[in-house]
Amino acid sequence: MGLKNLFFFKTSPSPLPPSFPPTRTFSDSLMDENIETARAIISKWELISPSDQTAPLFSNTRQEAKQYLNAVMSLQSTMQHLVALDSSSDTLVQAHFLMQLAMKRLQTEFYRILAQNRDNLHPESVTSTDHRSSSVSDDGTNFSDDEFRFAGDSISTVAMVDLKAIAECMVSAGYSKECIKTYILTRKSMVDEALYHFGVERLSFSQVQKMDWKVLESKIKSWLSAVKFAIRTLFHGERTLCDYVFGSPERKIAESCFAAVCREGAESLFAFPEKVAKCKKTPEKMFRTLDLYEAISDNRLQIESIFSSESTSSINFEAAIQKESSKIPVPGGGIHPLTRYVMNYIEFLADYRDCVAEIVADWPQNSLPESYYCSPDREGMNRSAEIAERMAWLILVLLCKLDGKAELYKEVALSYLFLANNMQYVVVKVRNSKNLGFIVGEDWLTKHELKVKEYVCKYERVGWSKVFLSLPENPTAEQARAIYECLDAEFHETCKAQSSWIVPDPKLREEMKDSIASKLVPRYREFFGKYRVGLGTDFGLTPDDLEHNLSDILSGSVSSSHTPSPPHRFKRP
Repeated sequence: MGLKNLFFFKTSPSPLPPSFPPTRTFSDSLMDENIETARAIISKWELISPSDQTAPLFSNTRQEAKQYLNAVMSLQSTMQHLVALDSSSDTLVQAHFLMQLAMKRLQTEFYRILAQNRDNLHPESVTSTDHRSSSVSDDGTNFSDDEFRFAGDSISTVAMVDLKAIAECMVSAGYSKECIKTYILTRKSMVDEALYHFGVERLSFSQVQKMDWKVLESKIKSWLSAVKFAIRTLFHGERTLCDYVFGSPERKIAESCFAAVCREGAESLFAFPEKVAKCKKTPEKMFRTLDLYEAISDNRLQIESIFSSESTSSINFEAAIQKESSKIPVPGGGIHPLTRYVMNYIEFLADYRDCVAEIVADWPQNSLPESYYCSPDREGMNRSAEIAERMAWLILVLLCKLDGKAELYKEVALSYLFLANNMQYVVVKVRNSKNLGFIVGEDWLTKHELKVKEYVCKYERVGWSKVFLSLPENPTAEQARAIYECLDAEFHETCKAQSSWIVPDPKLREEMKDSIASKLVPRYREFFGKYRVGLGTDFGLTPDDLEHNLSDILSGSVSSSHTPSPPHRFKRP
């Protein structure tokens, strides 16, 4: 395989047989050498089992670690070249197998460094090396002597350099998910542990509201002690470590890792003052609430700096939808404030879809039900499809919350009207958006427009069934009096009950009124014309009155001049 064999080979005395393989190029030989070099060093450090206790690759001497990383990077370059030549070659299969062994070893080393340096990589230590670590060589794989003479002054800096070198190698080789998963699991446990030590708990509003004042005051004091440390040391230290380890070549990984590590802790920390503020307070208890406000105000700039990325704000946004817990139904079944807020936010995100697509590429994502949104296989999903699925997911979270809000209404018909109104708002918002409709697609829009019609039909069937049933087809003259009295009474009661119900969308409102009128007015007009003269009666509710009253429904209030009169009675001759 060496250069000697390339230039000093024995010539064959006879011509090559037809089946003889083609002459190998200099490039082919170099690729073989790269693979054999990688095989030698990777096999040396191959893990026998998950509990393998071999000496760490990244230990006192860095020379072998440097060789290992260089061999992996060279193997990656060779694999890319082989793919371009023949994506099904045996050589590529061997190279891929070696790469998997290498990634398994590096993932183990990555975990070991994180686990063994929990004390050295605590936030205070990381924060103290914030400025110094930025001066370390950007190329962690070079392991220069100067770098490690400098790093020898700080164990945390040595660990950070090692983590950065491994992360860059794994990300470059296409194994970012394995690296990120290991990092998040290890660092998140440390953040959660630190906050727990300071007394930060995940408390519901109900728990806070029911607390004895002395207990709550004690928790407020603990929170005030924790918040400064959490913001200026804990979260800042995690931001520093994430930015250094994953900050290049793609910052999106650093953003998503930081969000996953600190999300739950930050939510627990920052939700507490809001819950305390919502509790009923006597004047003397107000001062503690002001203490909470002052602590947030004093640290606001640092909070905004640490949590300023799109990834952290969007994660907090989904949590905000899930945590919204108002129990007061919207009057008249109108648009819920949460619907307006969420859709405005999602529309804003859609305007930055390219940026968001890069940021959310490595976020964990729940799979959407196929009946709700048909997306391609996640392994082969491109960025456009991925951001579409995430937008659809946020909307689904909202719609699930609205289902719960609909149950707050006592009238079933009003529940369906509420769902129709809010679904219509969502659909119109998506369709009229410059980018959102394009992102989620026409199939999504069609499916949800049909859902609006389904809710409208259910509202109509439940809310107007008594009126429709009071006017049967082909009534006899003997039935006319009873039919009229029943119809007049049911129509009056239905209009009265729905006098405050509303459909804000004018197009939908007209369609609903036309649908009700088409089922009622023609039949009543026929009934009215057929039996009024024959019975010689004075009908109080004419077809024109009925049609006029229907024109005023679903507008939020019915004019008194058009309100149906109390049930009239036939006058006996």
